[in-house]
Amino acid sequence: MSNTTADSKSDAPGTSGTSDEQELGAAGSQLSTAPQEDAPGLPALGVIGWARWFWRQLTSMRVALLLLFLLSLGAIPGSLIPQSGTDETKVADFMQRHDFLGPIYDKLGLFHVYSSVWFSSIYILLFVSLIGCIVPRTWQFVGQLRSRPPGAPRRLTRLPAYTTWRTETEPEQVREAALVLLRKRRFRAHLAGDAVAAEKGYLREVGNLAFHIALIVMLTAFAWGQLYKSEGNKLILEGDGFSNTLTQYDDFKSGTLFDTDDLDPFSFTLKDFKGTYEVSGPNRGTPRTYEADVNYSVGAYGKDEKTTIKVNEPLVIGDSKVYLTAHGYAPVITVRDGKGKVVYSQPVALLPLDSNVTSSGAIKVMDGYRNAKGVEEQLGFQAFFLPTYVPGNEIASQFPALDNPVLNLIGYHGDLGVNAGIPQSVYQLDKSHMKVFKDAKGKEVRENLKPGETMTLPNGAGSVTYEGTQEWANFQVTRQPASGWALAGAIVAIFGLAGSLFIQRRRVWVRAVRGSDGVTVVELGGLGRSESAKVPEELGDLAGILYDQAPGVPDASPDPDPDSDTPDPKVVPAEGAEK
Repeated sequence: MSNTTADSKSDAPGTSGTSDEQELGAAGSQLSTAPQEDAPGLPALGVIGWARWFWRQLTSMRVALLLLFLLSLGAIPGSLIPQSGTDETKVADFMQRHDFLGPIYDKLGLFHVYSSVWFSSIYILLFVSLIGCIVPRTWQFVGQLRSRPPGAPRRLTRLPAYTTWRTETEPEQVREAALVLLRKRRFRAHLAGDAVAAEKGYLREVGNLAFHIALIVMLTAFAWGQLYKSEGNKLILEGDGFSNTLTQYDDFKSGTLFDTDDLDPFSFTLKDFKGTYEVSGPNRGTPRTYEADVNYSVGAYGKDEKTTIKVNEPLVIGDSKVYLTAHGYAPVITVRDGKGKVVYSQPVALLPLDSNVTSSGAIKVMDGYRNAKGVEEQLGFQAFFLPTYVPGNEIASQFPALDNPVLNLIGYHGDLGVNAGIPQSVYQLDKSHMKVFKDAKGKEVRENLKPGETMTLPNGAGSVTYEGTQEWANFQVTRQPASGWALAGAIVAIFGLAGSLFIQRRRVWVRAVRGSDGVTVVELGGLGRSESAKVPEELGDLAGILYDQAPGVPDASPDPDPDSDTPDPKVVPAEGAEK
């Protein structure tokens, strides 16, 4: 028995490639469904000719890769430059700080990259290119599945993997044994003249097509999600509720085709928030658990249900997901005028400044207050809150939990500017028309209050009492349709790409003919789509099993084949070929 894992012999210089193609014929064709690109040339005159030329270019692999590269490049400014759909404030700040670049970026659509004309054009062209490539490739693959593997080439010795031996077993018995063996190894095999033709590895093309189809599914899902998405945030105090309507959100942004009727009808109430933290070690202060206990109902007459929303464990209602994104503290403040009348009493949410929830904010008394002279005024208090206060450190909290809460207040009186019609942040105090309260020595009135303590304002202006502390949680309600399709497409694309990379499509032929001396000559040849050691190894394994069923004639030489380029029965690999 003699073996080789490479071509037996090279043709004359400059003719081997053409000769091999002619010799292999249909045996080496259609090992791939990759579309064949025409040779470059001028299109036919007229609109139809140019349209055909443009379509061939658009559906070519090189243009698809170019469009994918351009899409990746286009996403870079979307990541580095502030986007109007994400943060209008940052865009306005960029425009203010860059007098030259700002207008240029705006004209180029760099502040709204993903909805710009040029990015959408690349996106659509890539989509069309993929479809134009997949449709003919799919039909071609279906045709290959319905057809049989091509017959054996005249010279099996020209195949990359080849082996031969002589046996006394009848040729029909050898071919029948080879047919059974190949089918057992999951080859598609059939008898073709004096040989058995078999093929395997169709899952490579299935994976390739699945990868491209999955890309189309992902592109469609992403586009659909961006057009119909919605995202809003709502800060809720313990005991307060939320209804999923547009007016209830603190901030809200949505896709171009979003409609308010798309909002899922539900509501919920924050019953309790629990946060625990590491109390010692290098991770002291790191959150261990963030949990929000809520009661929710779906629809106008839905039954109340209880659940707990945790970080990365959202409440899912229809297409909407309610995420717990942040938490903080809201000191309960009571403000009285000089006569002891309560003019303000409610919790005030403060914004965290660091990981220990050192917080700041503003308390605004806009209506109902009169000073000691009976003149109507507005009050404002700059608030600075430390959940865990350590004497000597007035700047920051030492721990995020409410171990020793202290509220620092600075009082102002005058005009808050809220009646001017200009929107302002509820967490900031406009002091341009306000005067700070001062004591008898002319120093600003500023005090640290613990729960239950009161700060008295000078000159009979009233008082401020720190009643206690509530907690708040911030929830983000997101709705992005087709996200499940995008995930499914990504998974299919990964498996499809793996299949197209690691599965090799190959063909095997087993020829058994009777020689002039009456002894059967058995030849095995294998051909893969690309050079790989797997084809020779698999052919050797098949030959070993078949050799046991049709053992060779000891010390015998094969009958010389006048048409063969191999004069020696022991086939020698061609120079430079893989051994």
